[in-house]
Amino acid sequence: MPKPVVPEEKRRRRRPTRSGTVLSERLIVETALRMLREHGSAGLTARRLGLALDADPSTLYRYFRGMDDLTLAIGDALIGQALDGWRPTGRWRADLRAVGLRIHAAYVAHPQAALLTTNRVTGRAHELAADEAVLEVLRTAGFGLPDTVRIYHAFIDQTLAFAALDAASLTLPSASQRADEEMWRSTYAGLPRTTHPRIAEAAPLLATRMVTSAYPTALEMLLDSAAAQLDAIGS
Repeated sequence: MPKPVVPEEKRRRRRPTRSGTVLSERLIVETALRMLREHGSAGLTARRLGLALDADPSTLYRYFRGMDDLTLAIGDALIGQALDGWRPTGRWRADLRAVGLRIHAAYVAHPQAALLTTNRVTGRAHELAADEAVLEVLRTAGFGLPDTVRIYHAFIDQTLAFAALDAASLTLPSASQRADEEMWRSTYAGLPRTTHPRIAEAAPLLATRMVTSAYPTALEMLLDSAAAQLDAIGS
């Protein structure tokens, strides 16, 4: 028989830790984000997190069902950071652009956490708020329900996919990052027109663009497509 879930109000540790800190879900998530930033996913364990919080590792299970539950909370916290301060303007394209760029930026600011969470569905409050907001923007703009879901799907997956890709680049060792960037200015730029004419003519532009994220461009292309569809509905 599965172990009963402790009600949230009873999970809280009311006594401070040995160092005088009163634990909370928010504090644990913030500490986990710091540990991921400093040590990567391999460094995030219940034992190490307990040491960082000056608490017995078993105390964490009063707040989370396990480390996977903590992972979901971390992902939801990143979405919460992205939405903090955002308000819809009533201009659907500007609103979707703002949400997408905010979510992408929040994940890229925590690349190690992004690698753990971009492919997860948290079902938590911030994720639900983001989904509700995007769906509301699209429906209010005039998209039918099937098109709303289709565009929402592409919008969310594109945002998270680019966040994961860009985060993966940022977690590479500095030497590897520099080597990848230099490849566009050395190997690609040095290819002769006789064998690789299209790469040769594009090499200067590739060297500039390929070391930056393509997400803003891809986002605009998605919004262009949605706008064209909306125009067709109204015509």
